[in-house]
Amino acid sequence: MSVEANKQLVLDTWGAVTKGDIDGFMSRLADDVTWTFFGSHCFAGTFRGKDELVAKLFAPLGEVLADGIKVHVDTVTAEGERVVLEARGEASTKDGRPYNNNYCIVVTVRDNKVAHVREYLDAELVTSVFGK
Repeated sequence: MSVEANKQLVLDTWGAVTKGDIDGFMSRLADDVTWTFFGSHCFAGTFRGKDELVAKLFAPLGEVLADGIKVHVDTVTAEGERVVLEARGEASTKDGRPYNNNYCIVVTVRDNKVAHVREYLDAELVTSVFGK
């Protein structure tokens, strides 16, 4: 894929998150996707494969957040198979607290799918909303 096609794939993937289009989001992930969160919080570490991602990340997010996360992309930079997003999330918890995190997301594209994700965010905010 071209660099522009990789950028568009990543923008479409995170656009699906904003729309609440879970099927559209999941269809853009490789079956063996890895997703690594850095920091010291309840989601820190690496999730391997779609099933683990759903069970250990998306299910807990759904238990706490009222209506998913809207992702506002500030910048997107790409080189080869790597695409980097700087973005802001907009969400609220079911009990009304804001969860508006800032993200740097490094994505590796393989065979027109999101293959690897490395995500940097405000770990203290994650802990304050989701616990340890």
